[in-house]
Amino acid sequence: MIRLDYICVPVLINTNSPAMLRPWFIQLEIDKNSVKPVYIQIADEIISYIKNGTLKGGEALPGTRQIASLLKVNRNTVVQAFDILLSEGWLSASERKGSYVSDKLPSVIPSWRNHPEVPLHTLEAERNDFIFFDDGLPDTSCAPINELARSYRRIFARKAGWMMNRASEFGDIRFREAISKMLNYNRSMNTSAQQICITRGSQMAFYLTACCLLKKGDVALVENPGFKPAWETYLHAGATLIPIAVDDEGIRISEVEEALAKYPVKALHISPHHQYPTTVTLSLSRRLKLIELSNNYRFTIIEDDYDNEYHFGQRPVMPVSAYEGVHNYIYIGTLSKLIAPAIRIGYIYSSAGFIEQAGALRRIIDTQGDSIMEQAILELINGGDVSRHKKRMVSLYAERRDFFASLLDYYLKDKVAYKKPDGGLAFWIQPVEPVDLYKLKELASRKRVAFYTPDRFSLGKPVQGIRLGYASLSKENLERGIQVLGKYL
Repeated sequence: MIRLDYICVPVLINTNSPAMLRPWFIQLEIDKNSVKPVYIQIADEIISYIKNGTLKGGEALPGTRQIASLLKVNRNTVVQAFDILLSEGWLSASERKGSYVSDKLPSVIPSWRNHPEVPLHTLEAERNDFIFFDDGLPDTSCAPINELARSYRRIFARKAGWMMNRASEFGDIRFREAISKMLNYNRSMNTSAQQICITRGSQMAFYLTACCLLKKGDVALVENPGFKPAWETYLHAGATLIPIAVDDEGIRISEVEEALAKYPVKALHISPHHQYPTTVTLSLSRRLKLIELSNNYRFTIIEDDYDNEYHFGQRPVMPVSAYEGVHNYIYIGTLSKLIAPAIRIGYIYSSAGFIEQAGALRRIIDTQGDSIMEQAILELINGGDVSRHKKRMVSLYAERRDFFASLLDYYLKDKVAYKKPDGGLAFWIQPVEPVDLYKLKELASRKRVAFYTPDRFSLGKPVQGIRLGYASLSKENLERGIQVLGKYL
């Protein structure tokens, strides 16, 4: 008897090694009767092959469409699995190579995926997916992928000969000009293309910044809670990190001044627009004071403006780097939140001298860049597709934010404190009474609901709070997830 609900298929794996004369196959097994979601099963199967050495660093995987066809599942299910593998670091992706096994692999599978197997009859409702509150990812189902794919094909066909030429280490000049205009028109900045360096996402931008600015023994101040991936690049450069607390007005200036009195501070990292993870906006008085301190003590302000596009009020607050009086600044932004997380396009804006340094380093680690993707996105920008997409998504997310706030008011009333953010794609939730958030996560996982614990954002002792992204989940999953959290809180 053949079980139609349990599938085992061979999946073709390509290799970049010239020593391999022919491709080999691996077996992916899924059980459609399992309480574990199919996309988690696919991700775990691929991880097992990576961990046992069957799949090695640099080896390319087939496309999501091909795997979905072989497994007889919806392609979005495979895309979800690949998104997990990309976000956790098991896979890397590029337009040239597709998805391939990362050369630097994580050591463990995140605990939220290792939830107990719960019999179907014990579930409160029939659920096909594990509900995961990410930390503020966009809804990828709304991404302008078709428009981008058409543009990419046009650029590729039109410039098949030109693309063999070496690209600039700073990025395509017309693309840099477009980013410069966007910053000038939309964020009240005064930039030029010569002050812009394009990167593969914001994380590369942080890496270039850390390596060009910091050296062993330098002191950097960081928001706490804050963005740990940026901290890791500063530590890699040899810097010592000093945590500065955050309150309702943003980073605490009094603690910054105390640190300046004790240490020769070289840099200060902030996310002033919607602070990560608390979503608070740095007040005007503190912005001006930071600029004054930066000029007096000659430390560089590293400004992470990761989601400036998503602001639901009259207009976003002007970036710190846009003020005329600021002298020492590095501004980092990304288009990944606007288009799709898998589209790794970030940028650095700073003085022309610093951009020269960043470009020289980028040339060493990423000589060619992704000129075709830059050209394709430039075409969407010039054609108005990006602007129209942004307008649609701001409206959608504003409505979804309000719906999520109503869920918090209904299911978590008197249990948590929060402030409805004026932008961004996540809420910062703090329990009214002391709560073991790690135990809460363990209990919620039994009902197939998960979230990031405070250690993801904390330097030292974990803070009391959780960041819940609302943009990537449907209204039904948002409500089911908050119901579960409300029950255990």
